[in-house]
Amino acid sequence: MAKPLTIEAFEEACDIVKKVTLPTDLIFSDYYSAETGAKVYLKPENMQRTGAYKVRGAYYKISTLSDEERQKGLITASAGNHAQGVAYAAKAYGVKAVIVMPTTTPLIKVNRTKALGAEVVLYGDVYDEACDKALELAREHGYTFIHPFDDPGVATGQGTIAMEIYKELPLVDMILVPVGGGGLATGVSTLAKMLNPKIQVIGVEPEGAACLTQSLKNGKVTTLPTVNTIADGTAVKTPGSHIFPYLQKNLDRVITVPDEELVMAFLDMVENHKMVVENSGLLSVAALKHLDVRDKKVACVLSGGNMDVITMSSVVQQGLILRDRIFTLSVQLPDKPGELSRVAGVIAKAGGNVIKLEHNQFVSINRTAAVELRITLEAYGTDHKNQILDALTKAGYQPKLRHTII
Repeated sequence: MAKPLTIEAFEEACDIVKKVTLPTDLIFSDYYSAETGAKVYLKPENMQRTGAYKVRGAYYKISTLSDEERQKGLITASAGNHAQGVAYAAKAYGVKAVIVMPTTTPLIKVNRTKALGAEVVLYGDVYDEACDKALELAREHGYTFIHPFDDPGVATGQGTIAMEIYKELPLVDMILVPVGGGGLATGVSTLAKMLNPKIQVIGVEPEGAACLTQSLKNGKVTTLPTVNTIADGTAVKTPGSHIFPYLQKNLDRVITVPDEELVMAFLDMVENHKMVVENSGLLSVAALKHLDVRDKKVACVLSGGNMDVITMSSVVQQGLILRDRIFTLSVQLPDKPGELSRVAGVIAKAGGNVIKLEHNQFVSINRTAAVELRITLEAYGTDHKNQILDALTKAGYQPKLRHTII
């Protein structure tokens, strides 16, 4: 086997991972291109086998092990996507896999990992705690540990994404890549710079788990005290120490994205591309608004699509609220027949769609003076919401915006 993170190793990895990966050809995004003035292409690893890019690094790394190392059994820690990658690769080689996952891991990722034949151990609240447990079990049982990101061999497998982007889009100017522990960013940025040093590679972290940003600022690997983000696949406290020098050298910059922008990006992706992409996978497209990419050819890596239905429902709901497509207001009106109908008529004329009503007769001791009507509405966006509020104001009401709970 070639030495990891060399051009020979990347070429070797490309041949090996083809045995287990599905084609994820670039998708030109009319929507994001129009929004940014760039030519934006999506690398849909959410459509990859096991629902994420992680199968690349896991399979390539396991291919480099000796038969003895594989037969000991494999163990790793993961919030889900690497777990499925290792489980799939272990099944292909016919060896045992033990996966330690944080207790907060979405159920769909746990079940899919088990379905691939792996033994799952739930431990800790975040990846770092699960990793410590996996290392403990590896020492206790003699398993071979496959690190999800801090391994040059794993990073080499992930870097095959850059080779595929380059072959499809040789004149690519910029590649945006999500960052958790840094394995994907290491592989993609290292190979991209080998293929063309002018390609900009930008890492994108969730604002609530910006361990690489802090480490680069400090000039050394730094552990965050806590992480808090809906992007569970990138909720990592400490970037990889073995791969950190490659990240320092090959990433042009790292930016962060707040969770609420991931929520809105999910809505955009579903409505405009009809694809489910998990929150971590959306970091690359959410970052577009923070960059000047006009007239550039940009490839955004959508790193995964493993999201459970409950999370999906919550994200859609929050996205609609953040976009003012669902909002709640209250008005006070006399408690007498016909008033409710009159309010409804004003809203209907303004094009609003009522989806929930609460009529509170006990807002005031004097019920004849006023009752409160709380209304949750559907609108087309902020401008339409304001039109509805203006219509109610002109009709003599004093609408007040309220916190929306559906």
